Amino acid sequence: MTIRHLKIFIAVAETGSMSAAANSLYLTQPTVSQAVRDLEAHYQVPLFERLHKKLFITEEGRQLLELARMAVGNFDSLELSMQRFQEKLTLRVGSSLTVGTCLMSSVISDLEAACPKMDIYSFVSNTAEIEQKLLRRELDAAVVEGAIESPKLAAIPIVEDSLVLVCGKNHEFYEKDMIRSSELEGRKFAMREKGSGTRKLFEQYLSAHNIHIQTAWEANCPRTILNAVIHNNALAVMSQRLLKHEILHRSVKIFHYETGEWNRFFKLVYLKKNTEGPVSSGESPENRYPLPCIGELRSVLENYRALTRPREFPACILKDDTPV
Repeated sequence: MTIRHLKIFIAVAETGSMSAAANSLYLTQPTVSQAVRDLEAHYQVPLFERLHKKLFITEEGRQLLELARMAVGNFDSLELSMQRFQEKLTLRVGSSLTVGTCLMSSVISDLEAACPKMDIYSFVSNTAEIEQKLLRRELDAAVVEGAIESPKLAAIPIVEDSLVLVCGKNHEFYEKDMIRSSELEGRKFAMREKGSGTRKLFEQYLSAHNIHIQTAWEANCPRTILNAVIHNNALAVMSQRLLKHEILHRSVKIFHYETGEWNRFFKLVYLKKNTEGPVSSGESPENRYPLPCIGELRSVLENYRALTRPREFPACILKDDTPV
């Protein structure tokens, strides 16, 4: 069996249709059908059940799908690695929306300067989607703020970040230097979409402190959320790194949480390399980068590690039992 057979099988499994797979691969449907029959004959197992003109993957098919993705991913990595001898390296890097908005343009510029022979493809979405693309080997590495669930992925905290409460000039909080947690109860908020690491961390905080808010805006664009704060008198909780311009021009006011409960890190994430065999002295298995250029990406990220709290707004959110 060939890599071509496996790629066709993966496309059929993911689309659930011979015709859809054929369209996505720019092949004829008979070609796709024959490739699936070849696989079934070679391994002597049914890969799909055909009921009422629909395809349903079998248990054997599901097992092959996971192994096929690994094989195709390894083959693609091999191809990319060998291309460096005849053409530029390629790095497919993802970032969550917050990271993509406030950091990745600078990181990619630095990476291109450090590795001029590298071609970089960037994909920006929420943490949940980035994680799935890494698992499907559609990305080589990513930088995200949210929690990573899969044990197949290494997640190395590198860049310091903190969520802050932000309000506009017309909000009553703007004139305060301190507010209590309980003052958030029932307030109108602009929130990130489900799957966002920022939203997940803030919702964990609300649940832990039994605070209920009103979600008046929901968006996957940090700029939309910031506009709701500035122009529509909503509150929001977002990365301090997104607010440099607004803090400088005093168009918003930010509040840090006193306990550091909102502090976090942007993490470098990639699919763990097979760790069979001896580990060199001082080497941890998760640092065995599947591509050498991921190490270059980490080096660039180290330059952005520190987060400085602005002096302009030394404002704070206090727990209700904290004395003033």
